Amino acid sequence: MQNLPRCEASFTSSKCSASPVTPTRRDFLRTSAAIAGTAVLGQLDLSRSAHAAGSDTIRVGLIGCGGRGGGAAMNALNAGADIRLVALADLFKDKLQDRLITLKEKKGEQVVVKDDHCFTGFDAYQKLLETDVHAVLIAPTSHFMPTHLHAAIEAGKHVFCEKPHGIDMPGVKIAMAAFEEARNKKLAVVSGLCWRYDPGLREGIKRVQDGAIGDVLTVQSTYVSAPYYPREHKPEWSEMEFQFRNWYHFNWLSGDQTAQQLIHSVDKASWVLGDRPPERVWGMGGRQTCLAPKFGDQFDHQAVIFEYTGGQRLYGFTRDQENCYFDVSDYVIGTKGKFKFNAYKYALSIEGEKNWTYQIPNPKLDMYDAEHKELFDSIRAGHPINNGNYACLSTKLAVAAQMAVYSGQALTWEKVEQSKRSFALEKYGFDVTPPIKPGEDGRYPTAMQGKAEIDKWMMEA
Repeated sequence: MQNLPRCEASFTSSKCSASPVTPTRRDFLRTSAAIAGTAVLGQLDLSRSAHAAGSDTIRVGLIGCGGRGGGAAMNALNAGADIRLVALADLFKDKLQDRLITLKEKKGEQVVVKDDHCFTGFDAYQKLLETDVHAVLIAPTSHFMPTHLHAAIEAGKHVFCEKPHGIDMPGVKIAMAAFEEARNKKLAVVSGLCWRYDPGLREGIKRVQDGAIGDVLTVQSTYVSAPYYPREHKPEWSEMEFQFRNWYHFNWLSGDQTAQQLIHSVDKASWVLGDRPPERVWGMGGRQTCLAPKFGDQFDHQAVIFEYTGGQRLYGFTRDQENCYFDVSDYVIGTKGKFKFNAYKYALSIEGEKNWTYQIPNPKLDMYDAEHKELFDSIRAGHPINNGNYACLSTKLAVAAQMAVYSGQALTWEKVEQSKRSFALEKYGFDVTPPIKPGEDGRYPTAMQGKAEIDKWMMEA
């Protein structure tokens, strides 16, 4: 079975004791402005100096020691014998230590992380970026992805950054500015939208774009699965710690399934459609079966329609309910045929005037390894990759999907891009009250489509 896009990460953000530093909402929102102040550094060619600087190794740091971060570290180490993992950062000491043990067991000599290069707490990522690493792997809780990305580029590091690249429009705009600064500094930045690096999908979509199915009319992209590793609230955890440890199921930390799962589907569809924004987006969804506190405040099913200039439509479906039909697939209908991709079975085909079936090579190149190989090859060659254009557009599509579904409104793309809705807090810390708390029944309230207060929250501009 083909590995499907991994979604888990760990919120990361001082050496192996919790830091009292608490970044503020103002810090978060002013980050994009700060980028402009560093633009003068864009004339520096960092692409070659950031590789080895006279050494035969590329030093790498990992920000976010959850499952996805651990996977990214393995993929990076697979990209060459010259790569060394030298620093780790995570909010939680136990996660960092567990990940370090696992990586040492699997990659031995390539993992050379010393105690003074292990950082925990809310400013852990900043401490890591002050070290002499050449590249960083960014896989924190999605809420913090844009600020970590910006800080890494400002520090002159090459980057692998997991998706999504923001869970609200202010965050995406920080990411967009960071990608642009990376271009100016000649730093490589590869996105965790991993299907762009899958060899079979690359070949299939190229055929579609070359006219194999005629003009594209409709794309149906589906990601329906089961709830992703919900965690129960342990007595020793504060409410804030519980939400951080179970971050995937809270909208203010993850951006919902639209940003965690459906983003992969709409990214593939956007690729097919030429990576252009839609005219408007609308949809429906709700929370039906995932009501227990461990499921947080998210919807458990969503359907989204993107309408494009020229009449094309993208239908995106996602569901995370137990004991239901599982499917991760894409279905593209054109005037002369159709293109089908089943991610679970890993089957690609074209039916119509130009029939085609993808023949899987042996051995098959894993797309996760491929994206890291191309990242580090580009660093070694001095021709840095930058995935910013599609990475930010697809993230916007995911943000737009949540806005439309939760509000129950049809939103123009202009309205989406103007949104000032932000999940950022005034400050962060375990002594901070989270933005959502359980009700008397222990359940977390969620949005009700069409309600005036939710409509205002989702569409604030």
